[in-house]
Amino acid sequence: MPNYILEDVFNAINLGLIVVDADYTVLLWNDWIARHAHIKQDDAIGRNLAGVFPEPLSPTFLSAIKNTLAYGLPTVLSNALHRSPLPLYDLAGQKIRLHQSITISPLLSQQGEQYCIIQVSDSTTSIKREKMLRSHSETLRREVSTDSLTGIYNRRFFDEHYEIAFHNAVRQKQSLSVFMIDIDYFKDYNDYYGHLSGDKVIKTVAQTLKSTLSRGSDVIARFGGEEFVLVLLDLTAEQAEKYAEKLKDAVFNLAIPHRNSPLFKQVTISIGLCTGIPSVEYDILSKADVALYRAKQEGRNRCIALPL
Repeated sequence: MPNYILEDVFNAINLGLIVVDADYTVLLWNDWIARHAHIKQDDAIGRNLAGVFPEPLSPTFLSAIKNTLAYGLPTVLSNALHRSPLPLYDLAGQKIRLHQSITISPLLSQQGEQYCIIQVSDSTTSIKREKMLRSHSETLRREVSTDSLTGIYNRRFFDEHYEIAFHNAVRQKQSLSVFMIDIDYFKDYNDYYGHLSGDKVIKTVAQTLKSTLSRGSDVIARFGGEEFVLVLLDLTAEQAEKYAEKLKDAVFNLAIPHRNSPLFKQVTISIGLCTGIPSVEYDILSKADVALYRAKQEGRNRCIALPL
């Protein structure tokens, strides 16, 4: 096949091609590489590869060429671990370095001389697609686990999390605290102010409760309607009761008017709490629910703690 046809083929493909000999001397430098490196073929051919580029080449890339020449085995530099081994840039004049996938393959001449061919492809699009898919997956995950009104976790997420937290606490003999929380006289609030205002109160209370959390292991979820549930680890009974008072005071200090409340004419919450090292014989969540019922029966705007 005539040489000029081979050269046309090398320059037509949408892929970077470099061929070097055992001394790293550049023997082939196709148009794709020339364009993205901003280095003409005439300025690359016959020079040592490390001296062609104005920037130092990565040790990993040079080591890969050395291994291919020494052992005659191909090497792949994936974009997952080596995003931009060569100083190659986009063609838009923005000096944005390309993400690259590089394959280095051995070549053996008829005379037994070692060469290697370096194939470079632009992986920018695939990386963008991967990021987009990952972002989409994360969005779907949030939608599945998040309450649409309040932005905190929903009941479905809580049920799954609580089961895991419960069994971990049983196995590790770790203290578990469950707080059941209800907005006092919420039906009366809706009747007087309307459901849109009621939704705003639910959202405000949820965000206020969430703002008190300080550890990654702390979880708050909307349990249903105007009820919320918190699960906290490693609290003593005394610490949990103080925390419940903190939650109650945080909502009280919002001073949201509630003219239909027979208490303080403002929005308040009642809290049922149960703390202890759980066992399979005792349902700490049910105990917290009973404690909440007691708090409402005893006048609301209060915290009731029941032992496990």
